[in-house]
Amino acid sequence: MGDVRGGIAGGQPAWELLLPAAAEPARRRGRALQEALREAVRTGRLAAGTRLPSSRALAADLGVSRGLVTEAYEQLTAEGYLRSGRGSGTWVGGSARAAAPGVRDLAPRTPGVRVDFRPGTPDLSLFPRSAWGAAQRAVLAELAHRRLGYPDPRGLPELRGALAALLARRRGVVADPERLVVCSGVAQAATLLGHALRTLGHAAVGVEDPGSPEHARLFAATGLDTVWLPVDAEGLAPGPLAASGVRAVVVTPSHQFPSGIGYAARRRADLLDWARSVDGFVLEDDYDGDFRYDRAPVGALQGLDPERVAYAGSVSKSLAPGLRLGWMLVPEALLDEVVERKRTMDLGNPVLDQAVLARLVTSGGYDRQLRRCQRAYRERRDALVSALEQHFPGTEVSGIAAGLHVIARVPRDQGPTARLLERARAAGVALRPLEDYGTARFDDGAVRLVIGYAHLTPSDIALGVRLLAEAYGPGAVRAAGTAP
Repeated sequence: MGDVRGGIAGGQPAWELLLPAAAEPARRRGRALQEALREAVRTGRLAAGTRLPSSRALAADLGVSRGLVTEAYEQLTAEGYLRSGRGSGTWVGGSARAAAPGVRDLAPRTPGVRVDFRPGTPDLSLFPRSAWGAAQRAVLAELAHRRLGYPDPRGLPELRGALAALLARRRGVVADPERLVVCSGVAQAATLLGHALRTLGHAAVGVEDPGSPEHARLFAATGLDTVWLPVDAEGLAPGPLAASGVRAVVVTPSHQFPSGIGYAARRRADLLDWARSVDGFVLEDDYDGDFRYDRAPVGALQGLDPERVAYAGSVSKSLAPGLRLGWMLVPEALLDEVVERKRTMDLGNPVLDQAVLARLVTSGGYDRQLRRCQRAYRERRDALVSALEQHFPGTEVSGIAAGLHVIARVPRDQGPTARLLERARAAGVALRPLEDYGTARFDDGAVRLVIGYAHLTPSDIALGVRLLAEAYGPGAVRAAGTAP
């Protein structure tokens, strides 16, 4: 066994590790000494089995009071870092292990990308900092102390009321505040609904093909299998849905993701008829329903049958996904189970953020933010379509003029897809092909890309398309009538 006075690796006397703590101001010296000892044990600089000097000797070496060292020894012995026995001295224990070094950030990052066309991200610079800050200050000044306790797991009453009025006005839903649950985005809404469906005996849920891979992953986490159901030019195909055996589906009828179509009125009716016939449910993910550029948005499906359709949305596209604020209007048959799951999952969303959003909605600030985003995103969609026409003549942009992405069908002479994606990566342009979003495959040789644009400025959009054209070869650029 070693002795701390005998030194550590490199020959440095181990007690010198504690000298900076001993030099702290008197009021912080005891705490600093304890933390220095803990860190030395955690990192192995004081190895397990090392005998520490007596409190008297170490105090003399460090120039501090013996009581300070004694207190540090006693505290760390109680915590398990040290061990001691009557008459046998104080030793480094064997329980401590070094913590993982550093703190990692697992937020999505894309190093080396000059222009990222992958969909799903809004322009975070449009977040209304001034309006949010003013609402936050007002809330902090006015909010009663008791309101900072555990909230109703469904959400603050004032936010549920404000959202119900907003959604009824803007999206045409049947919005009862008593059946509105504030949640951490559509992701948590799907998870809550998945648990409720499992409780009712559901074993699987249908998802759109093509569709968001996140839906399948979220329901799988609740123990539900997923069945991919084909989407055609009008919406979810009724034949495969009827034959699937599922009694619940998740759909994006206002602006199908990723194909960009809006469900035809006939398909909306077919879907609701199916849900009634199987005693089933539909989760309507209204992820970007506020952003329609050529006409007023079509109302939500939920307004046609609120007892069969659970309606979910969030502020992720209109404010910022990092707020983790969303909502779900829940059919009566699922409400109790959803609320109980919300209670056990997290006891409710943060009170202050809910109160701030409520104030922003009731003051008209949220409507102004939606108009601001709509103007910006419409301009960027136009910039993308123009750039594709210039650099990739013959490209077809499909789907309704809405949302934060387009489907671009690039002529077959620009394919195959793998070659286009590889050259895009080499040019620093990130892209996602339509094939990434489902099981469907195409044999016409054309490249189908899901291109997000909301988070890019018009100049960045133009740059990205030009880089892609230049990377693919001079033919694409010359076809546009520009220099290679």
